[in-house]
Amino acid sequence: MTYSLLSLVLPCYRQADQVPDIVQECVSVLEKVPLRSEILLVPNGPADGTAESCRREAERRPQVRVIEGSAGWGGAVRSGIEASDGDLVCFTNSARTSPEDLLLVLLYATAYPGVVVKATRRTRDNWRRRLGSVLYNLECRALFDLPNFDVNGTPKVFPRDHQALLTLEHSDDLLDVEFAVVCRRMGYPMLEVPIVSTGRRGGASTTNYRSAWRMYTGALRLWNDLREERPCSTPTTN
Repeated sequence: MTYSLLSLVLPCYRQADQVPDIVQECVSVLEKVPLRSEILLVPNGPADGTAESCRREAERRPQVRVIEGSAGWGGAVRSGIEASDGDLVCFTNSARTSPEDLLLVLLYATAYPGVVVKATRRTRDNWRRRLGSVLYNLECRALFDLPNFDVNGTPKVFPRDHQALLTLEHSDDLLDVEFAVVCRRMGYPMLEVPIVSTGRRGGASTTNYRSAWRMYTGALRLWNDLREERPCSTPTTN
């Protein structure tokens, strides 16, 4: 399997001032990857100037497109994937992904065609995030028999012919566990790349006690849907 075009999907949340630097860094990274590329900016927050900043970058750079009208992390990722043209697709948290980590994961993806490649974050900003992440990942491993140590870790890269990943359904933070469950159910091989950077560039984290509780209980609901074989967020191929 060979790839010809890489689509990089970047949800942007309250990052009006950071978007130009983020795009420049991504362009520099993509120049080191042996593929043609496109960057899809997906503003998914309040009207704070982020969308306008994204549009200015699209006007300046032919490889950049703006996909608007999305809400939530999952909704932004899904919109970007749907609009992408690449036979290799990557999405990542633009506020938490360093250029070095992005390049590392992308090079692994080009070196291992047909494999899903994702980052696994080994460190966290503080002990609360570390504890919350451990509990959530233990829950997901137990409920869905997942091998992942960091379900929410990004960047995530997958080949377009893994069609079940093109039709994810969650529009919130549960999209990442849905992604992992789909890979497990469909038998898509996955390679996890450890990363250690913890810096944040712009925006404000949407993770708090309330959102964490929604993720814990949401994972339980998804597990119950699968257990009872009702229509759920895990797609199947025809």
